[in-house]
Amino acid sequence: MARYTGPVCKLCRREGGKLFLKGQKCYTEKCPVERRAYPPGQHGPAQARRRKQSEYAVQLREKQKVKRMYGLHEKQFRNLFESAAGVPGVTGDNLVIALESRLDNVVFRMGFAASRSAARQLVRHRHVEVNGHVVDVPSYEVAVGDEIAVRPKSKENLSVVSSLEARTRPTLLEWLALDEKSRVGRMVRKPMRSDIPLAAQEQLIVELYSK
Repeated sequence: MARYTGPVCKLCRREGGKLFLKGQKCYTEKCPVERRAYPPGQHGPAQARRRKQSEYAVQLREKQKVKRMYGLHEKQFRNLFESAAGVPGVTGDNLVIALESRLDNVVFRMGFAASRSAARQLVRHRHVEVNGHVVDVPSYEVAVGDEIAVRPKSKENLSVVSSLEARTRPTLLEWLALDEKSRVGRMVRKPMRSDIPLAAQEQLIVELYSK
């Protein structure tokens, strides 16, 4: 299945809220989800009038929301869930931590890219190094102590510079460190669920996949 390349605002409307898929533009532009607070398509308004969703529908929408926020395919997301389920601890917390530990997400969290999709492109185009070696796999799992850097020849890349200078840039999280001038960051400790600003009910995803 190919990656979705259509209007990302449709995905936000389908999930009923902002997923911040367009980076800074989501803060500065009037979002379609605010103007048309119902799912896209000819049956969208009718769906918005429905009073109650089934338990399965609620769980499915939560899974779709998180999957779309991180830009994963269904198979990628399911494999990540199965890995999280095999690790000691709370499965939902493990899943969110695994999502946050992906290289494309860490690049986004450090401010090198305006969105996760832009971060994924930076990684794919070989603009990012991990511990001094170029890594072009967005799903690479960043470990504690790993040094994430923009390659020397890419430090003045327009998208990187504009992202770091953006006024709406998210605050750097406590489990990450960043030297903005040298474009080098580091994961200083493993994140906990309480460290991650993700408005999601991951337990619903666990219940969905556990059926």
